[in-house]
Amino acid sequence: MSLKVSIIMGSKSDLNVMSEAAETLKLLNIDYEIMVVSAHRTPNYMYEYANSCVERGISVIIAGAGGAAHLPGMVASLTNVPVIGVPIKSSNLSGMDSLLSIAQMPPGVPVATMAINGSKNAALMAAKILAIHDNSITMALNNYKNNMEQDVLQNSIIDN
Repeated sequence: MSLKVSIIMGSKSDLNVMSEAAETLKLLNIDYEIMVVSAHRTPNYMYEYANSCVERGISVIIAGAGGAAHLPGMVASLTNVPVIGVPIKSSNLSGMDSLLSIAQMPPGVPVATMAINGSKNAALMAAKILAIHDNSITMALNNYKNNMEQDVLQNSIIDN
């Protein structure tokens, strides 16, 4: 079975944030798709998207949204595929509105919530979920962590 992540966002303007998730998944050699699915402007398409995820082989959804940020929760209400929400920083409230909208889901409709603009961590969380059933992803995550550690150690001495 091929494990696949779907990266969705409410608007193409969110791509600059959500592309970090795609880059991280690519680095970990995890298949993904990336698309715009607006909860407010394309509700019928969102409904079709959410209901087709399982049959299309989607194992985890990363959903980025700004403002009212309904996309992650609405998709989570329509599918049993795990949804990781990424609040997008907005100009009005700096992303706090998005963060609270995604984090404050009602009981029975969970959405894992990352930090504002935290799509890189969303990709890493998706990888950890997939790694439960895929040792190659576990090894890729181990390599990722080892590389992070080496980068820090190589740059740990600071000259005065």
